[in-house]
Amino acid sequence: MALLTSLILAAFGAYVGAWYFGAVEGNFALLLFVATVVTGLYWLAERFYFLPRRRQAAERLDASLVQRREELARQGIEQVDRVDVKARERLIMQPWWLDWTAGLFPVILVVFLLRSFLFEPFKIPSGSMMPTLLTGDLILVNKFTYGLRLPVLNTKITEGKAPARGDVMVFRYPPKPSLDYIKRVVGVPGDEVAYLNKQLTINGQPVSKDAIPEYFDEETMRYLKQYTETLGTTQHKLLNDETRRAGISDVEVMSFPDRDNCRYSVEGVVCKVPAGHYFMMGDNRDNSLDSRYWGFVPDQNIVGRAFFVWMNFGNLKRIGAFQ
Repeated sequence: MALLTSLILAAFGAYVGAWYFGAVEGNFALLLFVATVVTGLYWLAERFYFLPRRRQAAERLDASLVQRREELARQGIEQVDRVDVKARERLIMQPWWLDWTAGLFPVILVVFLLRSFLFEPFKIPSGSMMPTLLTGDLILVNKFTYGLRLPVLNTKITEGKAPARGDVMVFRYPPKPSLDYIKRVVGVPGDEVAYLNKQLTINGQPVSKDAIPEYFDEETMRYLKQYTETLGTTQHKLLNDETRRAGISDVEVMSFPDRDNCRYSVEGVVCKVPAGHYFMMGDNRDNSLDSRYWGFVPDQNIVGRAFFVWMNFGNLKRIGAFQ
């Protein structure tokens, strides 16, 4: 078993290493699921097979020591050499290969359940959601608001509530589902979303957009126009870059399902959101690769609703809830 365990741990290490150096496309959910299953099997084996055998060996040792003392006592020998107490401890002690598998199972199981069904941590990699979320923000995503989903398969098992306009949502990037993206829900199924000349309109109604003091972008060291916008019941801030045009050319747009639902022009884009899909945009409107370029997010790609910054090592004031 020690050799088998060494091979399993080596396989895990090789996979993580290859993932780290970019040799393979990693899947943390799958890795955690496999780790839970493997350590769980070891835990069961330890509980019902290996531990009882070690206890039986310790009991046999105790019985042999008692028998030896009784035999010596019959011979009139009262002074008996003390047996090393550690001999019994060595018989009971878990070997290293069980300590590194069965011993880790409770911790891995708790992480797996929390991450799969309650909250999952993410790190913001870019500035597409400024000023709401900044590069380096470590956020929590609620995994049950939109309905519980089976890990790895991402199959919905409870309904939950439907994503609403204004929600900040994490989802699997449609062109490459192994990547997680975060954007704001702008259009829900059936909506006609128009973003023309940097004005958002939903179903023919312009979305409220009020100017507030400019925002200083520390990454580019320049000021950007800042506004408050109300989507549904959510009021949030957004940025506009006056140096970027509103129009999107066909060359910039990827091929995606239901591409015919969108019309592109020098003014911007108009899209009709198909059933079971969502139209996503970043709050940094002119510096965001979003549904305008790669299309709609299907319901099965939803990961959860982002709601809390739990850490930013460069700015502790970032910690807290956000809209």
